[in-house]
Amino acid sequence: MTLNKIQDTGRDRNVSRRSVLVSGGIATGLAMSGLLVPGVARAADYAKGDMVLGDPEAPVEVIEYASMTCPHCRRFHEEIYPKLKKEFIETGKVRFVFREFPLDRYALQASMLARCGGEQKFFGFIDQLFQQQPNWTSASDPAAALRQIGLLGGVSSEAFDACMADESLVDMLLATRLDGHQRMKVSGTPSVYVNGEKFEGGLDFEALSDRIESAL
Repeated sequence: MTLNKIQDTGRDRNVSRRSVLVSGGIATGLAMSGLLVPGVARAADYAKGDMVLGDPEAPVEVIEYASMTCPHCRRFHEEIYPKLKKEFIETGKVRFVFREFPLDRYALQASMLARCGGEQKFFGFIDQLFQQQPNWTSASDPAAALRQIGLLGGVSSEAFDACMADESLVDMLLATRLDGHQRMKVSGTPSVYVNGEKFEGGLDFEALSDRIESAL
């Protein structure tokens, strides 16, 4: 998905702030992701900074920039990410960094929800948001659908509202997006980088695997 909806200007940042403002199978998926555990998130508890999986001393760093409403990002997380995680992240060869690059207000809200769940639940929410993407993005009220996913994952309605109104969280996510666009030259999602160099192999695990192996 190309960058065409949120421009890097102060005016559009204010628009984004104003804008931020399921179906069967979700509960089962959340339970499998470890999200249905006791505890209620609070806005002050939201996950900050880079979200990382894997050995911090791994020889290869893979960075993904993704928008939660991007169908190509969903495909990456369904077809490539599980293999990447099993073969490289869990074996200590890759440090995986997930960075948000919201292309519209609902992608921003979904990213905020994942952060609102806290660091331990972050990747579980990311998995579920991508798996349920066709449902919540096509809902008559996507924000309400995201609220329901949050409730099932242990984020209370009050915590959800607090997170959606948290300007510091909005600023952090939009700053990540701006940095990706300006410094890393991200122009579409998903964009994947291997040790700082953009991976040009598209949605192809074999090509990505070869690139990682050459960097080991």
